[in-house]
Amino acid sequence: MALAAKLQLRQSQSLVMTPQLMQSIRLLQLTHVELERFIDEEIERNPLLERAEPQDDAASDQAQKSEVAPERDSAGDWFEGETEWSAEAISQKLDSSLENLFPDDPGTSERLGPDLTAQWKSAAGSAGTASSEGFDVGDMAAAPVTLREHVGEQIALASLSPGDRLIAGELADGLDEAGYLRTDLMEIAVRLGTDEAAVARVLGVCQSFEPAGLFARDLAECLSLQLQARDRLDPAMKALVANLELLARRDFQTLKRICGVDEEDLLDMLAEIRALDPRPGLAFSGGASDAIVADVEVRAANDGSWAVELNADTLPRVLVDNVYFARVSSHAKDQAEKDFLAECLQNANWLTRSLDQRAKTILKVASEIVRQQDAFLVHGVRHLKPLNLRTVADAIGMHESTVSRVTANKYMLTPRGVFELRYFFTASIASAEGGEAHSSEAVRDRIKQMIEEEKPADVLSDDAIVDMLKESGVDIARRTVAKYREGMNIPSSVQRRREKRALANAGR
Repeated sequence: MALAAKLQLRQSQSLVMTPQLMQSIRLLQLTHVELERFIDEEIERNPLLERAEPQDDAASDQAQKSEVAPERDSAGDWFEGETEWSAEAISQKLDSSLENLFPDDPGTSERLGPDLTAQWKSAAGSAGTASSEGFDVGDMAAAPVTLREHVGEQIALASLSPGDRLIAGELADGLDEAGYLRTDLMEIAVRLGTDEAAVARVLGVCQSFEPAGLFARDLAECLSLQLQARDRLDPAMKALVANLELLARRDFQTLKRICGVDEEDLLDMLAEIRALDPRPGLAFSGGASDAIVADVEVRAANDGSWAVELNADTLPRVLVDNVYFARVSSHAKDQAEKDFLAECLQNANWLTRSLDQRAKTILKVASEIVRQQDAFLVHGVRHLKPLNLRTVADAIGMHESTVSRVTANKYMLTPRGVFELRYFFTASIASAEGGEAHSSEAVRDRIKQMIEEEKPADVLSDDAIVDMLKESGVDIARRTVAKYREGMNIPSSVQRRREKRALANAGR
């Protein structure tokens, strides 16, 4: 068969992912913090974009008050309308100096020195000047000390040579937020051109810093350092710390044999272990945790339904400055400048439309979730229905991937608390009686309640939990119960039985 080239006309449809369309899809999955950061970058890049900041009523009231100043009584005014009170002016009016009038004033140069006087004036400002209007004593409060700063102060006060201080600084840089050393000693030695023994020697000095437990390389070493600081690291306690895996399994019989102690002594040792801090570095966390801000708010309406609203604090306010565009475009010198302004206007309009569409999409998805999970909002987690992305997507006429992006990292404030939108999407567990399926989250809550209500003499095994759930209409496998239990950090029935027995003996 001979090969030949020929022309053919063929009509087809395809979706072209333009940069603007990709931007709109990306905006859907951004959190409000990431969205604010993205908009800041766009405003910096596009001169036609600006934020629509709310009017500050307090500032406007202050401006109105400053414009209409009360008239002063000239007969009773010492300074006759002077607008700036300097030390020389006051001295001339009073025929004396401030030092003679207020000999104990801490603000004089003779008592504080010129440097401290300048710092005092720059911090608090002079009376009657603009610099003191926004002064707040809270602004002078000390910032929280970070773990790196706390360790750095102790390194500076330790008896170390300059070379050892350099090693100590490298060790401090290897600390994680919990205070554990996550850097290999050999790696530090190679990087600084020294031997591992020198690094280990400096590490021993650093492990004596406060609070005890810093610079540990694992949990056992962290606990050992704290026990050593309390002078409680005896041979029995060393054996207990070296066998923490047995403690995690509640194997108290083996621990008593290894440590060579009786049951009473072992309980005392366990109480000491519980009093230790397994993460000593968290006391010096660098910054405060960011509070979760809900993107959607749900409240009960007067007619018995649910009112679903977007949180105005998470909605960015962006405007397109068409006036500035008209003024600048009329003075454009060449075609390149006109093209640049046209592109900026197109991108700005597209961004505002994308933000509006994002808000409408979030509201539409959240409203459908509320409609599907009405029983949860009324009665609680036991009535959470099985739900998947496809069900919501089909109900609102959107693609499943769009719903997935909308529900990522978004939160809903309900009368029962704040929940991530993904929380309402749970797997389905069949009913034992062929009725309506059960939500996996509701089954988890049932398992947790069963274990919390069990008696020390009747600890429920996974098989027993399966039987009880089947009696209540939940068809579930034993391995699923074990998976849910482990996901909630609940130990096995054997471990729970040992722990309850130990607590019962301790209470006698």
